[in-house]
Amino acid sequence: MLILNSAADPFVQAAARQPGIGSITLAEDNIAALQSVQSALEMEQGARKQGICHTPFHKYISAQPPATIDVAIMNLLYQPGNAWMDYGLRAAVYALKSGGSLYVVGAKDRGVLSIAKRMQAYFGNVETLASGKGQRVVRSLKEAGQQYDAALLDDTSLVPASFASGKLDEGTRLLLEALEVHTTDTALDMGCGSGFIGIYIARLARKGSVTMVDASLAAVDAAQQNVEQSGLPNIAVVASNGAQAVSAQHFDGGIQTTQIAEGFIREAAQVLRPRGRFYLVANRFLKYEPTIRACFKLVEEVGGNTRFKVLRAAKS
Repeated sequence: MLILNSAADPFVQAAARQPGIGSITLAEDNIAALQSVQSALEMEQGARKQGICHTPFHKYISAQPPATIDVAIMNLLYQPGNAWMDYGLRAAVYALKSGGSLYVVGAKDRGVLSIAKRMQAYFGNVETLASGKGQRVVRSLKEAGQQYDAALLDDTSLVPASFASGKLDEGTRLLLEALEVHTTDTALDMGCGSGFIGIYIARLARKGSVTMVDASLAAVDAAQQNVEQSGLPNIAVVASNGAQAVSAQHFDGGIQTTQIAEGFIREAAQVLRPRGRFYLVANRFLKYEPTIRACFKLVEEVGGNTRFKVLRAAKS
């Protein structure tokens, strides 16, 4: 069984309890989802610990052999965007044995109808197995003798490209305008994406260092590639659920540029040095200030416009 970037689906734990199911491969991008299901299985008596392996979602086609899987499953709820869904379909075409099945579950507002059309185009067949309350379960079979477009099996993933469109978005531009970076700073970029901000900081903190973390393995890959192209020696890129992987380190500055959970703010406060600075760019209507004030002594708005705000917090 192949789980396509859907390790957070409760079905995975249910499947692990079934003795009749063979090996389970988690083709998963999100470190947090992967760690969560692994921890749950370790704690649960009777759940299978063996026969469950992991491979990065965006590397499945290039890293795994073809035609080895009997059943592939993808839940659209856990796919960040259209490119991820399409890659999941292509990975299924590549991975399934002749006679194997791809099951996709999703809501109409998550694009399950358009995905079903793509499944028809890729596999030559699709059927709806169940529907209700806006949800559908659809299935395609990999039929014996079916000819598949060679482009579907291309090992070039579309996923990492989604992190690096080459355009500087408005929120990031406002953040960079407000950012204060010292030459010797040790900085942390949480949720680094393609690494644009971390690389920018590393150029200014030429006598310091930057650690970039992201829960997405595809983002980490994209950031690592951009760091190598930059030629900067003072950057490390780490796959991490929040700041967990760097919790033993301390930083002068922390950056968070996406919609963040309150836990991220607390983790930033824990890893910053006494005079460290935490920067957050967010939509203006999102009320992060109460949580930030609970973790930091000083909070101020240092940039923004009618849509975005840039907040800076300090421990002292």
